[in-house]
Amino acid sequence: PVSLAYTYEGVIGDSPAMQAAFTMAARVATTDASVLITGETGTGKELIAQLLHERSPRAGRPFVVVDCPVLPGELLESELFGHERGAFTGADRARPGLFEQADGGTLLLDEIGDMPPALQTGLLRVLEDGHTRRIGSRLPKRVDVRVVAAKARDLDVDVREGRFRDDLYYRLNVVSIRLPPLRDRPEDIESLVEHALARYTAELGRSPLQISDDAWALLRAYPWPGNVRELNNVI
Repeated sequence: PVSLAYTYEGVIGDSPAMQAAFTMAARVATTDASVLITGETGTGKELIAQLLHERSPRAGRPFVVVDCPVLPGELLESELFGHERGAFTGADRARPGLFEQADGGTLLLDEIGDMPPALQTGLLRVLEDGHTRRIGSRLPKRVDVRVVAAKARDLDVDVREGRFRDDLYYRLNVVSIRLPPLRDRPEDIESLVEHALARYTAELGRSPLQISDDAWALLRAYPWPGNVRELNNVI
């Protein structure tokens, strides 16, 4: 049986939906299966990815996060796959990509749905044959990387609307973990608040604080559109 009691930097939950997510994460952590984590912004997708990494045999190797929406396509390609010297204007030296830097570890592709179609093809190639190739090089390089992808909304919507390759989707979605919004698990608010309060008072060197009944009523009634991240900021 999988132990369901788990707290990881604010990823807390006794609600059935969170327990299901923890159970699935614990079961697949020791495998190399690709995992797709979905959930609204602030629900803890990156923390679940870290949980997968730290409970895996790869725990001693790098955990690398790629924010896909941050960089335009040509820069994201260089970040992921690296480049050789002279591959393009400004490439004054060779640079390994994040796949190479994550070798032996885990690579989290955050907001994978924002990846341009041309890069989706390159990513699919890496997932299929385990080789990456720097821009400007003809020589493939073998990498051993577990890929975890995250998306704020269901990626199958992007597949149906033609923005995301269906074959890549199936490669990434070997195991799916869905994180519920905080408004759908109000029973977790008390433990989340107490954990955040203990953490921040300790960081600030403050004595323990108590929350009044009126404050508890407000915390429980609020819909938390920013989810756990917003709750932590409020505390």
